[in-house]
Formats: sequence, structure tokens, C-alpha cells
Amino acid sequence: MTDDSITDLFIIGGGINGCGIARDAAGRGLSVTLAEKGDLASATSSASTKLFHGGLRYLEFFEFRLVGEALKEREVLLRAMPHISWPMRFVLPFHRDMRFESDTPTSRLLSLVMPWMKGRRPAWLIRLGLFLYDSLGRRDLLPGTRKLDLSKDAAGKPLKKKFKTAFEYSDCWVEDARLVVLNARDAKSRGAEILTRTEVTGATRHADHWEVTLKDHAAGTETTRRARMLVNAGGPWVADLLKGTLGVQSRETVRLVRGSHIVVPKLFDHGRCYFFQGTDGRIIFAIPYEEDFTLIGTTDADHGTADTAPVCTEAEQEYLAAFASGYFEKPVTRDDVVWTYSGVRPLYDDGASSATAATREYVLTLDLDAAPLLNVFGGKITTYRKLAEAALEKISAVFPQAPGGWTEGKPLPGGDFPVRDVPALIEKLAADYPFLSAYATRRLIRAYGTEAWEVLGGAKAAEDLGLDFGATITARELDWAIAKEWVRTGEDYLWRRTKLGLRLDPAQRAVVSAYIEEHAQQQAA
Repeated sequence: MTDDSITDLFIIGGGINGCGIARDAAGRGLSVTLAEKGDLASATSSASTKLFHGGLRYLEFFEFRLVGEALKEREVLLRAMPHISWPMRFVLPFHRDMRFESDTPTSRLLSLVMPWMKGRRPAWLIRLGLFLYDSLGRRDLLPGTRKLDLSKDAAGKPLKKKFKTAFEYSDCWVEDARLVVLNARDAKSRGAEILTRTEVTGATRHADHWEVTLKDHAAGTETTRRARMLVNAGGPWVADLLKGTLGVQSRETVRLVRGSHIVVPKLFDHGRCYFFQGTDGRIIFAIPYEEDFTLIGTTDADHGTADTAPVCTEAEQEYLAAFASGYFEKPVTRDDVVWTYSGVRPLYDDGASSATAATREYVLTLDLDAAPLLNVFGGKITTYRKLAEAALEKISAVFPQAPGGWTEGKPLPGGDFPVRDVPALIEKLAADYPFLSAYATRRLIRAYGTEAWEVLGGAKAAEDLGLDFGATITARELDWAIAKEWVRTGEDYLWRRTKLGLRLDPAQRAVVSAYIEEHAQQQAA
């Protein structure tokens, strides 16, 4: 089947970069079609460490432009999505005997001018990094750095007693997979066509357009679309798509780096995150997660191919547990692990000596040899909006009639309220739906923001929300997610739109999956 219409932009990839570009382009009046072979955010974009952050450690690699851009973006993004993102304080414990065997530009320079400091990150160096961190970014909502006495501060209670001092600074938490979905929803509301479970199986390049062959995996059908320009935002598959499906020769490629995480029962009661430095030069975070858990990660390991599913190996689990145990008084073991996840970061291949040292900068290449092609390499979740703006700047060479940037200051769906009003919004939802539990009220606001009222509708009692699946999941919410958020399987809802899979046993998860699959099929029919 062939669709004879032609779209301005055809975007391959439903991760944060693809959906961010789709939203920006649709808001500028361009016609947009996006195709994702799986679920939205089904790869890298749902497997991050869930942070909007400048990247404190990137300063050691002198990536000042990237860090500065990311720092400035934190509050821009926070204001656009105060339901799925919120400020978080980070505690960096310090001990003068700590040693760090790290081959960073900063470490090499320090060893050259101060050889007696080889293998160390002295307190003054950390202070300097945090001063730059505070200075490079605009801060209206986020407080600056301060020094902590761990013998008196609650952050010291779960740590080993040798840690007397820490530095505390600000970054932000974000629900990464929901971020992708909200960008896709906003793009759709502005006219974009979002196709999930739809794989690009071929693309023929003509002088003035692309002819794209699609396979709908749900329906088992094939169609052909035409587009004036193609955007390759395939994430880990960007190079494979470029050289294989698109048949374009290029020197540009990506370095696939696997980042793995473990989730354990809650290790501490305060709401701050820990930033731990390891003797191998790496860092990990220990982050409050889903109220009753702690998230620990991430690793940095070179990954084979994009088609090889990333898995948090036993060795990585042991590594993360041992790393955290070097700081926590109560050791973390593999037996504590309740869930793991792993993702592949497609970093631009700059020839770095290690996965840790590979640049986090994004690279955009525009090919105008025939029908235009834009390729997206690398990127950070914190700078996805700026990446989309940079992509549209390049796209403007093809569509000069498109207006300029507009996304700064524009909220995502459900985020149309001030950052400080989250508690008031939770209180209002509780008053309007008094039959909800306190946890359900908090969860719904954090997931849907001002759209929580649309999800719940005119319900007057718990029974009005339909079947109760456990963990505050109701048929009303599942129906909404199927209709509005492209949910087609239990995994889509339980592990990407939410993380409620952590609170259900296998039998309960199976019931949720069966309901979603049945009702998704009914909707498609």
C-alpha cells in the first residue's frame, strides 16, 4: 500500500531525540511523521540514571560547553515539566585518604604540576569543580553548593563513620520514559503523526524526496511513505540505519556504551542523592527511587552491537553493590537487588581511550547530496531540547519558511503549573477524590500533573475507576494510557509509563498485561 501524500519530515526513532525534534518541528508548522519500531522510549531513553544534570564529572574532561549548556537547561526543563521532574540535592562524601586512579585530562595535568597528588582528587579540586558548577549555570530555583558536617547531618547516618565531611550541590530528577511520551503527545497535538511498533525496512533516496517503506508489526502490513527530508534519530542504531537501511556511506559512527543499574530496598530515609567516587576513577549515584527503593548506578562498559540486548550482568551487579558498600555502613549485596536495568548509550565516537572518557557531546550531520538527510549522533537527556533546536537550525536550510525556536517556556502536557505548586496540586486532588490513598494521589500528580483530573474523570468512589489491579492501578488509568499514551503491552505501562512493576508480583503483572493487550486490540479494531 502506498500513501501518495508527502510529509516535510520523516523521523526514524521514538527516543528522546526523535520525539524532541518531532515536537519542535511540528510546533514550527512542519508536517511530521515519526516511526518507532518498538514502544516509545523502549531503548536508551528509558534506561538512563533519570537525572537532569550538568555532568559534574565532565568538567574533568574540560567539556565546559556541554556542562554549561546542560546546567542552564536544568531549570528550563524543570519549569516545563514540574510533575515529572523535581529538584534534588546531591551529597558528595569526602575523605582525605581517598585515592582515584583516573586517566582524565585534569588528573594528568594535576600529576604533571603536582606529582605528589597523583591518583587523588583533593578537597580543593572538588571545591573548584563545584564552584564552576554553580557559576556556569543559571540558578533561580536550585540552591548552590554547601559543605556538610556528616556527624551532625542526616546524610551522614547511613554512611561509614570515617566520612566526616561532604559537599552538597543541586541537580534534578526526571522520569525519563514519561519525558519521551509527553514530547510525543505534544508533537501529536501539534499535528505530528506518531507511529509505534512500525519499523523502517527500507528507504529510497530521490533528488527531491525519500520513499520510505514501513512495516506495522502489530497489523503485519507494509506501507510506503514519502518525505521531503529524513531525520535519522535511531539512537544505538543510527550508524546501522545510515549505512544499511538508508544506504549512505559515512565516516561518522557511534561508540556503544552500556550503562547498568540496580534497584534495592530503600537504604536511607532522607530525600537526597549520594554521589560516590570510586578508586577506579568512576562515579556512581545512590538515588531515592519510587519512594520505597534506592537506585544505584551506573556502569560504563563498551557494548557489542545495537541488536544485542543490554543486560545488567552478574559482574556489574557485584561491582555496583561493592562500590556502594564502600560508603554505606550496611553492606549492599546482590541478594538485596529487586530489579536491574541496562541501556546502551550511543556516544559519538571520538576515538577516546575508554568508555568513560568518550564524549557526551552530540553531533548533527546534514547531507544535502540529494533529498536531505539529518543524522543525530550522541546526546544527553538533559540537552535534548537544545539538540532539537540545533537540529531545526540545520533543517531550516531546507525549510527556510519555518519560524524560529519556541519550546523554551512551553510546558509539556500536564506541566502547566509552577514548580512550587506540586504540594498544593496533590492536596487539591486529594480533596476532589477523597477515596484515593495518599500514595495514589502523589503518584497520579507526579505522573500526570494537571491531567490527573482527566484520567480520573467524574469518579465519585473507588468503584467508579473500574477493576483494581493492585498498587493503585485501575482500569480507568489503563484505558487512558492505552488511548492517550500508545500503551500496547504490560511492559509499556508497568516499566516505562510507570515503574509499578516493582510493586506487583508476577501473577498481578500478568493480569495487567492481559487487560492491556485485550483492550488495545479492541481499540485497534
